Amino acid sequence: MQLSKNNIEKIAPQKNLAIPGKKLFELPEKVLQFGTGVLLRALPDYFIDKANKQGIFNGRVVVVKSTDGNSAAFDKQDGLYTVCVRGIENGVTIEENIINASVSRVLSSKTDWQHILKCAHDPEMKIIISNTTEVGIQLVEDDINAAPPVSFPGKLLSFLFERFKAFTGSKDSGMVIVPTELITDNGKKLESIVLELAHRNNLDYKFFEWLENHNVFCNSLVDRIVPGKPNATEVRKIETTLGYEDEIMTISEVFRLWAIEGDEKVKEVLSFHKVDEGVVIVPDISLFKELKLRLLNGTHTFNCGLAFLSGFTITREAVGDPVYGRYTKALMHNEIAKAIPYEIDENVKKEFANRVFERFCNPFIEHQWQSITVQYTSKMKMRNIPLLQRHYELNDSPPIHMATGFAGFLLYMKVVKKEDGKYYGNRNGQFYEIKDDSAEYFREVWSNNGADRVAEIVMQNEELWGTDLTKLPGFLQTVQDQLNEFQLHGVLNTIAGIEAKKVVA
Repeated sequence: MQLSKNNIEKIAPQKNLAIPGKKLFELPEKVLQFGTGVLLRALPDYFIDKANKQGIFNGRVVVVKSTDGNSAAFDKQDGLYTVCVRGIENGVTIEENIINASVSRVLSSKTDWQHILKCAHDPEMKIIISNTTEVGIQLVEDDINAAPPVSFPGKLLSFLFERFKAFTGSKDSGMVIVPTELITDNGKKLESIVLELAHRNNLDYKFFEWLENHNVFCNSLVDRIVPGKPNATEVRKIETTLGYEDEIMTISEVFRLWAIEGDEKVKEVLSFHKVDEGVVIVPDISLFKELKLRLLNGTHTFNCGLAFLSGFTITREAVGDPVYGRYTKALMHNEIAKAIPYEIDENVKKEFANRVFERFCNPFIEHQWQSITVQYTSKMKMRNIPLLQRHYELNDSPPIHMATGFAGFLLYMKVVKKEDGKYYGNRNGQFYEIKDDSAEYFREVWSNNGADRVAEIVMQNEELWGTDLTKLPGFLQTVQDQLNEFQLHGVLNTIAGIEAKKVVA
């Protein structure tokens, strides 16, 4: 039996299964969401669904799909999907299954643009959420009269201009816009791009007044490990237990955080915050941002290529390995925590790092290292270059664990094959796809140079990093040494060597 609105009543009640009631399907559409990804489904949409079931928010989500592909699975299941929450919280094993009914429909920006613009005429529509990857919030030349505009900011501006016209710039028609892309000050950056595009499209000054005075762009931070759909064996097991099939089943950890910068007005509009302590609306989210961005995401980014090339496929395999686990703990506690460019109590950092490590060890989560490597270069720049710079403000010697992670990044980005527009590296004779906007650059650099020269060229590239990394004392040499060790002795053996030297010392 397929999960769908018509089959909801046929699903047998179970202790660990939350089934939506019929009235939820009648709720008005209040949210326009750019993105169909698993993070949105298991965090913002999770909170909205939870609030709806408690009669708090009472609104549904119109999802805009911008990428290639279709929404057949969403359409077949009437927007319904199961969030399978798995993990350990306060020593208690959690296994919950929640049929999420927050999504009313999924529209394609390529084929349904006029339907999307029509949503701007709905007075109930109050919120815009996005997750268009970390490269989605960028300024590009765009025509907001196109159907659709090319970029996400262009699409957003087109929608907002339609909203302005539909309600003749009334105060009450303003929107609360909450991007969840993992970039610093994502709300402010998105707002600045939208304003610039509005200038370039020669929009009326009255629109600027409405945009700036009656719309709120909120910086936000999301934190939940959501690897996506379980593997085939686990899917069959869960579906057998639940009694239905679900093509967009989503598994996530227990931990959840959506920190949003906002005032009382924002709290009023985002009323779903009342049902879960995981939604935090405060005037300044810097503390949450730095802890998560550096200790969780920064650790992921220093580790993903390195762990993958060490032979590990999922996160818990790596951190559960005695050698690799020690390396990861040392990286977090001894280097990253000390280099966070924000004043945070040491005990808070230590507690957060320990919790992150426990989350990495979650026995229920199949978090693929490969999925973390998507847009590896931009993630390394944003998450970890500030850590390196801060380290050198405090120390004269190179950080060996960070250098090893950076060397792992360079080796992972060694493109050995290009086929049908896709780029591939090689791990022990097996090709893996490199999904990174800089893949062509790395293909050219690696094809013409040895490892030492590659490190020097890439690290000197200020266009990539915003700085010349070879000027950090000893960092280039340490990265080169680790690259050579990788190629001579293997990645995991090199990491074992680091930990062995520490024990001897």
